[in-house]
Amino acid sequence: MLLVHGFSATPQEMRLFGQALCEQGYTTLAILLPGHGTSPQDLATKRYEDWLKAVEEGYRELKKEETEIFGMGLSTGALLLVALAARVEMAGMVLLSPYLRLRHRLASSAWWLRHIKPYHHRPLPPETALRYYESRPLNGVHQIHRLIRHLRPLLSKISTPALAINGSGDQTIRVESGQALFTLLGSRHKEYHLYGPEVPHVLCTEENPRWRSVLALSLQFLARSQEDSAPASAGDHRVP
Repeated sequence: MLLVHGFSATPQEMRLFGQALCEQGYTTLAILLPGHGTSPQDLATKRYEDWLKAVEEGYRELKKEETEIFGMGLSTGALLLVALAARVEMAGMVLLSPYLRLRHRLASSAWWLRHIKPYHHRPLPPETALRYYESRPLNGVHQIHRLIRHLRPLLSKISTPALAINGSGDQTIRVESGQALFTLLGSRHKEYHLYGPEVPHVLCTEENPRWRSVLALSLQFLARSQEDSAPASAGDHRVP
């Protein structure tokens, strides 16, 4: 299982679900995206291609141990998994808080604002300060928009089974754009779930009051995907 965290975060963001997946028998690898876990200044120098390269390297590493690779990504991590699925074969992917549009009204202007105001500052409570940057480089937001532009024409060509989950209480992205991404995916087997206003952007930590439900949905989807991909045994007749 390849775990991909979100923008300005660290693999710590995926720890709760990663532990649960390990307990279910999945070989799990949580990668650290370039520019993360270091400093906002370092992140400001990275491009989405650097992030995608790291995700693909993680996939190759897991491929040494497992024949079938599943992925789970949060937010920008979900977008990177979708981009990976356009390049390699994956058995399934869980997309937590996927999107095609950010919520902030100035997000689309990051490409030129980054030259005037390089960083966006936000106060963080102590319990989350270890997982996220308080200062986020606007060049990173610009890279996210580049990633989205890269993804759009690929979505209909992607056939990887997918589970997409959004929360309508999300204050980071436009939830309807997550539904749009799901609709555009060419996957024959795909599922979409939308939680209510009590569910925030980060779905896989205890800050989400419905995290247990999200985890259960994810495990059910993964189990079904494994069953669907398993070769039929003698006497097992499957109808296409």
